[in-house]
Amino acid sequence: MTAPRITVNGTEAPISPAAPHTTALDFLRERGLTGTKEGCAEGECGACAILVARPGTNEPTDWVAVNACLLPAAALDGQEVVTSEGLATAGASGTPGTLHPVQEEMAVRGGSQCGYCTPGFVCSMAAEYYRPDRCAHPDPAGGTDPEHGPNGFDLHALSGNLCRCTGYRPIRDAAFAVGAPADEDPLARRREQAPPVPVATEYVRGGSAFLRRNTLGETLRLLRERPDAVVVAGSTDWGVEVNIRARRADCVIAVDRLPELRELRVGSDSIEIGAALTLTEIERRLDGRVPLLAELFPQFASRLIRNGATLGGNLGTGSPIGDSPPVLLALEASVVLADADGERQVPLAEYFTGYRQSVRRPGELIRAVRVPLPLSPVAAFHKIAKRRFDDISSVAVAFALDVEDGIVRSARIGLGGVAATPIRALTTEEALEGRPWTAETVEAAARVLRTEGTPMNDQRASAAYRSAMLGQSLVKLYAQTTEAVSS
Repeated sequence: MTAPRITVNGTEAPISPAAPHTTALDFLRERGLTGTKEGCAEGECGACAILVARPGTNEPTDWVAVNACLLPAAALDGQEVVTSEGLATAGASGTPGTLHPVQEEMAVRGGSQCGYCTPGFVCSMAAEYYRPDRCAHPDPAGGTDPEHGPNGFDLHALSGNLCRCTGYRPIRDAAFAVGAPADEDPLARRREQAPPVPVATEYVRGGSAFLRRNTLGETLRLLRERPDAVVVAGSTDWGVEVNIRARRADCVIAVDRLPELRELRVGSDSIEIGAALTLTEIERRLDGRVPLLAELFPQFASRLIRNGATLGGNLGTGSPIGDSPPVLLALEASVVLADADGERQVPLAEYFTGYRQSVRRPGELIRAVRVPLPLSPVAAFHKIAKRRFDDISSVAVAFALDVEDGIVRSARIGLGGVAATPIRALTTEEALEGRPWTAETVEAAARVLRTEGTPMNDQRASAAYRSAMLGQSLVKLYAQTTEAVSS
């Protein structure tokens, strides 16, 4: 193995002498690239955003914006990074001192006041600027779509970037004003070439190690030797532990680039989703094939987080307020667990055993998530939170119902935020199945749903509010389905 190195703005930089837990943010700033800022250290503000060359969906390579404050620098071994400083020389004309088109629009349209958040906005905006399938987005109603520009710019690309002083209108104006990349733009041309090849990493300093193997088999044998190791993919959860709680690990094992964990297969009876595919990759590759997941993705944190977060990581942490477990429970998904001896499939309803605990054994990791087919035609995901986007849920409810000839043939309801683990609302499911899909049935089942779980009082919501929202979510689902039928 060669010494770990990252290509930053076109120049290779050794990771050494940084400690294995050093974030990409600190790594870059120590090299004088101070456009990358630390705001929250939790992946919520986007001041630290950078661009990374990743395997593409519609082109060989995509420029993906990620939070540098969460990623260990060692996780970028062998990869290519562009910072806000590098955009001016790497993009557009490539002439030093020439602003990138995104930077130019931010400047001329007043998109920056104090400027602290601006480099992060610029990097997130640049990722959307280089999105290969960006095209005009006409509003079907013939009016103005506030979330998509006439240039096809999706404002959700900026959902993970916060600004305290500029105001978002001029930033939106800048986003909606950028055109298409020029033919001579080096970063646009880079998309047509193969992405960086995954490399094995063995970085050990001061008694701590960051390790990456090339194959799943090698990784599982390593896990058998180091069952106490922390397994990371996008590091969107572990990065917070390192920054905010000063957690350190003797050994971190990265699985984000294992090809066996990055497959997506659609079969006749199931869809198998690799545990290391990012949520953005899953969203774009499924392209609405699973409507319930399509409802989840825009509400899951922000685009910056979804560019790194994985289903395997969200399930692996075992959090009772994770957004994907309720959806996967409603879909009756299973997890495929692998260790050095083989694989086993566990229904997600049997996976969680307690607060942040599961049936996953030491030395075992999540290889994939399987969603059975066919899918239930009535589906919805309701996330109750203080903010519309980029927030932690107080309550999350996912529905998957089969309604045939006005009768509920089957009902699957996943809940988050109302117990020590994500749970199925089994009693409510029984109250619905075999009964007519009417307001009377729904009102009766909603009363049952309000009693599911053991909600608690905390800073996000009271137990009474959580219970009320459970019942209200079913009433809302009924209103949505009857409205769809009548229209």
